[in-house]
Amino acid sequence: MGRSRKISSRFRSTTAFILVFVFFMCLMTANSYWHNFLPARQYIKTGDNVVAGMELPKMMRKNISLHIHSSSSLLSIGGNNYQDLIIKPGSSMPVAAKPGKLDLHFKLFGLIPIHHMLVDVVAPVKVIPGGQSIGVLLHSEGVMVVGEAAIDQDGKKVFPARDAGISVGDLILQLNGKEVTSENQLQKLIDKCGRQGKDVNLLVKHGNEVKRLKINPILCNETGRYRVGLFVKDSAAGVGTITFYDPGSHVYGALGHIITDYSGKSIINPRDGKIVEATIKGLHPGKKGEPGEKLGVFKGKSDIIGDISKNTKYGIFGELEKELKNPIYGKPVAVALSYQVKRGPAQILTVLEDNNIQSFNIEIVQVLPGKQSKGMVLQVTDPELIKRTGGIIQGMSGSPILQDGKLVGAVTHVFINDPTRGYGVLAENMLKEANLINIEQLQKKAG
Repeated sequence: MGRSRKISSRFRSTTAFILVFVFFMCLMTANSYWHNFLPARQYIKTGDNVVAGMELPKMMRKNISLHIHSSSSLLSIGGNNYQDLIIKPGSSMPVAAKPGKLDLHFKLFGLIPIHHMLVDVVAPVKVIPGGQSIGVLLHSEGVMVVGEAAIDQDGKKVFPARDAGISVGDLILQLNGKEVTSENQLQKLIDKCGRQGKDVNLLVKHGNEVKRLKINPILCNETGRYRVGLFVKDSAAGVGTITFYDPGSHVYGALGHIITDYSGKSIINPRDGKIVEATIKGLHPGKKGEPGEKLGVFKGKSDIIGDISKNTKYGIFGELEKELKNPIYGKPVAVALSYQVKRGPAQILTVLEDNNIQSFNIEIVQVLPGKQSKGMVLQVTDPELIKRTGGIIQGMSGSPILQDGKLVGAVTHVFINDPTRGYGVLAENMLKEANLINIEQLQKKAG
């Protein structure tokens, strides 16, 4: 009997342990599921349900309560406003009444925390879609080292700058205390120091490190000038596309991706960069393994002139001197937030000839809101675009993507092995970078 009681007791203890273990494993699995299923932060528009865009599984909805805290009385149910609410399973969700911040806590059985989420409520934003081709002139701080050039000294190849510690990708900011602004200026200053028998003292930026280096210029027999053995470049120039323009602030966004040096490792910081209108004079179609490109020339008397104030992973941003108009969309269009972008048909606006903006059909194959700069996967479906360009080519970066009449993003990259496919950036991220959906500013406007 005693032994039977011990076995029974052990059995109950083991069973209880297994049940507790299974419960916590299920809880951990559910917690992991929610963290993967729901973002940690999301933007919604005023008038939206507070869980807009969240498709919650029925099984979860039956046992999950939602505890909401707002920065002010943002929550509205049946015309009544609230600052804090507890929404039980099956209850109606409140809507966001005005711009502000929401703090959401999802709890299992009303007790066990499952997920925490911050929601920014913003006023609907409308912009003019772009599509215009632009020439991008982005000056760096100083001049960028883009290569090495050996100097012939009595039959021996020497590299004074390399020996002093300068490498490709570095920025030369100053020479003997004088700010360096161009390749030609640096060349003349080095030659002048060499002829005077002086060393050159350079202020050089290597990554995030700034250092001072001394170099002895050497007379180059081939050029007749004193040199230090470097190739440098004072600006980055190329063709891209404007994504949007905000008439109220004159702010534009373009490219949809960051501009780096030729190696792709160093970010070029804008100083006196600008954009101008470009005319497309030819196309090189893309092929498998060979990206195509637009062949553009910059217009002397340009209808599009703007500065470049920011160079970010979501594109370049600044202000335009003149109003921007779109012949296809005469009025501003709404900007879709990430939860409004869906798989399916869409269009891109871009220029293939002269300055004529055209609309072409594409398919949004996948939406990747957590991937930041690569927020969606695109497939070109328009027969004309495929015939003329092979798909996505260089110079299309920034071409606006519209779906259901809303701006949803911009073209950014092409798949090397399939030019009909590529990536796009979400419009929401570009507008955040441009400070057009800044919560604090919107609250001041609303107040």
